[in-house]
Amino acid sequence: MLADPGQLRLLALIERHGSLAAAAHALRLTPAAVTQQVAKAERDWRVPLVIRGPRGATLTAAGALLASHGRTVEEASDRAEAELAALLGHLSLRLRIGTFQAAALQLLPPALTALRHRHRDADVSVMDVVSGRGADEISAGRLDVAIVASWGTPLAPSPHLRAHSLLSDPMVVVLPDDHPLATEQPADTELHLEQLRDESWVSIVAGHAAREQFHDAAREAGFTPTVRFETESYDVAQALVGTGIAVALVSRLALTHAPGTIHRELAHPRPYRQLYAVTRTDASLTPLADMLIDLLRDVARDITATWEAPSHEEQRSPNVTDPLSSEDGSGAWGEARGG
Repeated sequence: MLADPGQLRLLALIERHGSLAAAAHALRLTPAAVTQQVAKAERDWRVPLVIRGPRGATLTAAGALLASHGRTVEEASDRAEAELAALLGHLSLRLRIGTFQAAALQLLPPALTALRHRHRDADVSVMDVVSGRGADEISAGRLDVAIVASWGTPLAPSPHLRAHSLLSDPMVVVLPDDHPLATEQPADTELHLEQLRDESWVSIVAGHAAREQFHDAAREAGFTPTVRFETESYDVAQALVGTGIAVALVSRLALTHAPGTIHRELAHPRPYRQLYAVTRTDASLTPLADMLIDLLRDVARDITATWEAPSHEEQRSPNVTDPLSSEDGSGAWGEARGG
């Protein structure tokens, strides 16, 4: 027969406490329930196991033999409970984050700073992950939170994953700073995409969602863009625009203020990308994930408020180099295959 660990443990408790009532109390059962379990064990093992007397209960030789194995079961159970508690304690402080470069530069640092102040013992790791891989990394158990982007259409993750909306990141036009649309109009002038129909473009490589969105927007504006330069990086796109050879459509979060460039907002309805934090639907083992998402949303609200306020760029001549404009120059998008 297949040994029942519960029966072995019950016999160990009867041996330790010397009565069925005390064993029942330890198991949080009624004496009647324990009596029934003893009877079932004796039927299963086909041998008497417990001798009941006026002063309690003792075990037969067979019962004592099985009780010795019951003590092993108890010890293993206690170790399992302690190890599980330690693991859950570790997991409650562990947070593995995947993100693309723009979010790593703009969204994540303020949120992680706040998280560190709240939980100084948090075990946080961050890895560079393109948006198209973020959900897969969560599903595989290698990440707890993935910050990803979707262009124009809502993210629809698998049922075991949950997408938390963070930020709508509008596309803007990046122009050479001597371009007529930059020098001959007020800085707060919103451009229409059709005004750029005759331009040469730097664009994200074909096959990426950002490229598809760009072509859809151009088609709606009534033209097919002349794409002369393709890249996987918005940083590279902006550097090329700075040479004066083309213009580019770039997400607002990805602006690097590269030398020789200036950006202008697009008139509504403007293309945008939506940023999400993806987690498992059941994130009970990683409570820091929910806290991080709340902090990321706080940062996103601050960023949006900054975008809606008059920018420093709008208050200066487009031909005057801002000595502070390179503060973000390390590149704010950096991933084309994912965000």
